[in-house]
Amino acid sequence: MLEKMFYPEAVAVIGASADPRKLGHVVLKNIVEGGFKGKIYPINPKGGEILGLKVYKSVLEVPDEIDLAVIIVPAKFVPDVMEDLGKKGVKNAVIITGGFREAGNEELEEKVVEIARKYGIRIVGPNCQGINNTHHNFCASWPLITMKGKIAIASQSGTVAAAMAEWSQRDGIGFSTFVSLGNKADVDEVDIINFFSKDENTEVIALYIEGVRDGRKFMEAAKKCKKPIVVLKPGVTERGAKAVQSHTKSMAGRNEVFDAACKQSGVVRAENLEELYDFAKAFAYLKPFKGDRILIVTSSGGSGILAVDVLESNGVKVFEADEEIKSRLKDIVPPHGILDNPIDLTGDATAEMYLEVAKATHDLVDAFLLIFGDPIENAADATAEIVKLGKTVVVAFLGGGDVERREVEKMHSYGIPVFPTPERAAKVLVALRRWSDA
Repeated sequence: MLEKMFYPEAVAVIGASADPRKLGHVVLKNIVEGGFKGKIYPINPKGGEILGLKVYKSVLEVPDEIDLAVIIVPAKFVPDVMEDLGKKGVKNAVIITGGFREAGNEELEEKVVEIARKYGIRIVGPNCQGINNTHHNFCASWPLITMKGKIAIASQSGTVAAAMAEWSQRDGIGFSTFVSLGNKADVDEVDIINFFSKDENTEVIALYIEGVRDGRKFMEAAKKCKKPIVVLKPGVTERGAKAVQSHTKSMAGRNEVFDAACKQSGVVRAENLEELYDFAKAFAYLKPFKGDRILIVTSSGGSGILAVDVLESNGVKVFEADEEIKSRLKDIVPPHGILDNPIDLTGDATAEMYLEVAKATHDLVDAFLLIFGDPIENAADATAEIVKLGKTVVVAFLGGGDVERREVEKMHSYGIPVFPTPERAAKVLVALRRWSDA
């Protein structure tokens, strides 16, 4: 049902504007400059032309069928627009306009939903930042990001989703689809899970949701989904729950109940935005693993200790290197290094040493945590070879200056996610490990 919402072939922008300062211009411009290959119909009562496109005074004047309408007009006009969409036979709408339930206008939002149901129109929003499907070259949102990736981002906060999208572009991994859900008057987290669980361009679903409308349906959808789902739900404190009410009028619900629901349905919870991004990034490119034999290989003893603390604090016991591992590594680890777990190669570490350690031990471990704590040249190529050994490999790179920037960029181009601190990398390992048991 939502196929034409996210993969439209003909789009009407209702409230399109020739004024570059207005959102109606920004969104239309992004659709055009994003390379959308379908038909675009700007709608504005003034008519004329915008960005070289003919402007229609009403959606009813458009001679062709329309798959999706993007609505950016004042809230009081949205019901009339919805009536026109119904008469035109448009079945999907993204209402970017705010000023509904979140502003105390519950009746206005209810009226819009009532009209939508009468005509069978699905709605994303209102009070949202639109959608962006990079694999369809369709950005009915802002900022304009075109880098294709594997993460579907759905968020009630447009800024949260945009931040994750920007980070994915910075890292060079991109995303599949960005969906700003806003007030969730219609399309909600259950619809998102059901749709993207079958989307061939999506490997992981990342959700920022301030409340769940139907807990039972949420759990059922999550259990059926074979792809990882990572959720950040704010409002875990009394004051935070009150802030949620002010933002999108969502019911935050009891945190312990939601936490139990996630555990029962295999959903991974993130505690903050950083984790939401890190976990989604990891699940998009790394495989979950079973077993607790995680070997930490580092050039920084302190960084290795930080990773150990995170793993142990989250229930993953860090094993001590046994005699078999020590005998295999005694000629690889420098005499002044530490031959235990973490394996400390010290500041003398080279990329080749990391590779030699991995080759010598990969049949004895379940996963590797590689911490590059110095400007280690050729780290990316060595890591790519380690990945070929078939184990889950999580990488942290820090303290490497210009070398770090070059190597991290290269790793991301290889599809190897990198994390900037040992703590964040260790948390990723915990998430991957837990999902394998779900």
